Amino acid sequence: MSEEALPFFVYGTLRSGGRNHAAHLAGRCTDIRPAVLDGATLHDGPGYPYAVPDATPGRRIVGELITVRPGAYAGALAALDRLEDCRADGTGLYVRRRLPVRTAAGEVREAWVYFAGPVVESRLRERPAVIDSGDWADR
Repeated sequence: MSEEALPFFVYGTLRSGGRNHAAHLAGRCTDIRPAVLDGATLHDGPGYPYAVPDATPGRRIVGELITVRPGAYAGALAALDRLEDCRADGTGLYVRRRLPVRTAAGEVREAWVYFAGPVVESRLRERPAVIDSGDWADR
C-alpha cells in the first residue's frame, strides 16, 4: 500500500466534530475544508458509513478534505488504516484509494479515500443502504 502524504477525504465519523476525528485527527490537522467525491455512493453501515464506487451521473459523497501536519502524518495514516481495518492485501472492512476530490472552492486535489472493502461492497450492492443526500450528517 502506497503511503504518499496526501490529504484524506473523510465523510463520516472522521469529519470534524465526529467521534473518530477527536480520537485520531484532532491536533494533527493543518487544514480542513468542505469537499465532494464524485462517482461514489454513501451507504449506512449502520453506525458508520461506507463509500462504494458508482458511475451513476450525479452520485457524490459530501465530506471534508483534511490535511495532516507532516510530522504527524505517518502516525495519522497508521491510526486511520487500523481504524478502518485497511489491510495491505485488500481484505479489510475498507480499502484506501487515491482519488481526485473537489473542494467547495472548485479546486481538485488528490486524496486518500477509504472505500468499502470487497466483502462489504458485495453485501451493499446486494442489499443497498444508500444515503440519498450523500452526506452522513444529513442521513
